[in-house]
Amino acid sequence: MRLFSLPSGLVPPVYPTGRAVALLVVLAPLGLLLAALAPQGWALAPAAGGVVLLLALLDGLLAGPVRVERVDVPGDAEVGQDLVLGAAVEAGPRARDVQALLALDARLAPGGRVALESIGESVGKSIAGGPSWRGRASVRPVRRGPAMVEALWLRWTGPLGLGHRQAVQRLDEPVHVWPDIAPVRSPALQMFLRDAAFGLIARRIRGEGTEFEALADYEPGMDRRRIDWRSSARHGRLFAKEFETERNNQIVFAFDCGQAMSEPIAGLARLDRAMTAALTTAWVALKAFDRVAVFGFAARPLALSPFVGAPRDFAQLQRSAAALDYHMQEPNFTFAMATLATRLQRRSLIVVFSDFTDPTGAQIMVESLGRLLERHRVLFVVMADADLAGFAHAPPRDLDTMARAVTAQALLRQRALVLQQLRQMGVNVVEAPHERIGTALLDAYLAIKREGSLG
Repeated sequence: MRLFSLPSGLVPPVYPTGRAVALLVVLAPLGLLLAALAPQGWALAPAAGGVVLLLALLDGLLAGPVRVERVDVPGDAEVGQDLVLGAAVEAGPRARDVQALLALDARLAPGGRVALESIGESVGKSIAGGPSWRGRASVRPVRRGPAMVEALWLRWTGPLGLGHRQAVQRLDEPVHVWPDIAPVRSPALQMFLRDAAFGLIARRIRGEGTEFEALADYEPGMDRRRIDWRSSARHGRLFAKEFETERNNQIVFAFDCGQAMSEPIAGLARLDRAMTAALTTAWVALKAFDRVAVFGFAARPLALSPFVGAPRDFAQLQRSAAALDYHMQEPNFTFAMATLATRLQRRSLIVVFSDFTDPTGAQIMVESLGRLLERHRVLFVVMADADLAGFAHAPPRDLDTMARAVTAQALLRQRALVLQQLRQMGVNVVEAPHERIGTALLDAYLAIKREGSLG
C-alpha cells in the first residue's frame, strides 16, 4: 500500500451549490409577480438574486482551501476480491460536507469512478486547525491486468451551504490485478494439506499411491484390499502392501483465452474463474512434489511458462497466469495443441480449460484432444452454463420464451454429446457450476494421481 502526501493546498474557484440555484429559481417567479403587482419595485428581484450570488461567493471563500494529506492505493489486488481505497483530506475550520470521488480504470470498478464514503472526522493539525476528513471505498476488480487510479476529485462547501469549491488532484497510481488465489489461503485447504498423505515431508512417502514399496504387518484399520494373501499364507500372519506416492509428474494447465472464455459468468470472466481453480490445484500439486506449468492460447499459442516444482515458486506461476490476457477471437485448437505437444518431452497431465458453442469448432477441439491422448493424459474442464439451463427450463409464457427454450435445449444436447464423445475417447471431463469447479478439479487431480497413470 502506497501512502503519499501532497503538501500544497488546493484553492479552486467558487461555484454555487444546488441550494443557491434553488433559491434563484424561487426568486425568479416572485420577481415576475412583484413586477406585475408593483412595477416600481421591479429592481428588488434582481437585487435579491445578486444578494444570493454574493452570499454564495462569500460562502465559498469561507470554505477555504483543502489539502490532500494522503491517498491509500494498494499496489496489488486480486480479481473478484475486495480492494479498499482511502483518502485523508485536511480542510479549513469552516469547510462543510467534504465529498471525494476517485477516477480509476474500469477494470477496478464499473463506470470508472467510485465515491469515497466518510468514515468520520478527526481533530488534528490541519489548515487553520480544522478537522481532517477521512473517506474509504471498497471496489471489486472485474478484470486482470494493469490498472490505474487516475485522479481524486474533491468538493466541499462553506458554512451556509450556498457556495462550494471543486478540485481535482492527479494521482496516476498503478494497481496490478492478479488472479484470485483466495482458495489457496483458505483454512480448509491448509487443513487438507496438513492431513494429506503427501506434501510436507521430504522423504519417500509410504501410504496412498500405486507404486509398490514394501510389505508391512497388517494392523487394524488398514484397508483390507491391501492385504497380500499369498505372503500372508506363506508366513502364517497377515501382511499388507505399502505403496509409494507418485511424484515429479508434469502437469500443464492450458487456458483457452478466446472469446467464449472471456465472457463473464456471474460477474467474472470464465477465464478468471478457471485460473482460480487451476492455481488452487497447482498449489496442491506443488505440495505433492509435482511440476506445474501454464499454457495459454487463442487464435495462436500465447505462452508456455517454465515448469516449477516447489511451493516457493508458486508466485512465479501466478505471474505467468496473470500475463495471459483476454482475446476476442475464436481459439485455434489444432495449432495450440500441436504446439504444446511438440514442447513436452515426457508424458504429462494436460488440464484444458475451455468452452464451446459452435458444432464445427467443438469437433475440431475433440480431434485435437484425441491426438494428445496418444502420449499424454488429458483432463477437460468446462463450467456448467446456468444461463443456458435457465432458458431451457423457463416456463413457456410466450413465443419468444418458447423459441429460446427450444434453442437452449438443442445447445445443451449438443454440449452433452460432445462431452460424452470426449469421455468415450478417454478424456477425463470435469463439468460443474463455477462456484464448485475448483473442488471438482482438485478431486479429479487427486483421483488421477491415485491411479498412478501419469508416470
